[in-house]
Amino acid sequence: MSSVLFDAPGPRARRNSYLWSAVAVAGIAGIVYLGAQRLADSGQFDGELWSPLFDPRHEDFPAVWRVVREGVFHNLQAAVFAMVFSLTIGTLLALARVTTTQMRGLVAGSVLVVGFIELFRGIPVVISIFFASRVLPEFGIDLPTLWFLIIGLTAYNSVVIAEIIRAGLNAVPRGQAEAAQAIGLTRAQSLWIVLLPQAVRIMLPALISQLVVVLKDTALGFIIAFEDLQRSAGRIGQELDNPLQAYLLAAIIFIVINLGLSRLAVYLEARLSRGSRRAAQVTEMKTDATTGA
Repeated sequence: MSSVLFDAPGPRARRNSYLWSAVAVAGIAGIVYLGAQRLADSGQFDGELWSPLFDPRHEDFPAVWRVVREGVFHNLQAAVFAMVFSLTIGTLLALARVTTTQMRGLVAGSVLVVGFIELFRGIPVVISIFFASRVLPEFGIDLPTLWFLIIGLTAYNSVVIAEIIRAGLNAVPRGQAEAAQAIGLTRAQSLWIVLLPQAVRIMLPALISQLVVVLKDTALGFIIAFEDLQRSAGRIGQELDNPLQAYLLAAIIFIVINLGLSRLAVYLEARLSRGSRRAAQVTEMKTDATTGA
């Protein structure tokens, strides 16, 4: 079967595809086997290295998981605060950029907002965190390590979220703003009441994906000695002499949490899509009924 864009592969192309796929699978399996063999030779599969982490009967299991729970709690605590502040500041920045761009008398404000967004978009998040922890104390701002991490994450992710929301505002049909102004709403009211809710619904999967990035970036707190899951795993590995197993456990926990947020994004996107289709069907039925009457 072929289409306008491409021709369906013939027998030779399919045979070559199967062949190279088999070669790739065999190569990956060989690399995995060699890696597992090296780990086995160095004793990394010994039960005494894994039992403190995964066997509840081991005497060190309660202490290990107490440290793990503390690390996870610190990561989630930093992530929640950074998410809330990033969403709030990002929304305000997006609205400010849209407003100052549309109004001719606010050129200076537009330059200021755009400059702020572009500046922090160009700075790596690691530099933002390190800058917050090293420069702010020089101005007399002495805070717990948690808040330096939150400030660094917020400074970077708020401008990214601002651009996501701005893209969503630009994706809303222009007729929505014109309809809002036609019923007497001001520009600010139309932004907050009409355009912003639609923009958030359009960009919700991208927003949740960025929130997943915020959660993952909390692991960068190690550069300022923040007691997060990664640092807890390092302590466990040092005490029990099993760093590979400890960091593997930390990686599994991060993967589970991030997969949960990703699944939430997919669920919300599907739910909103069904809601939009249902609303469109109801509108169409009402239009048909009015036309028939």
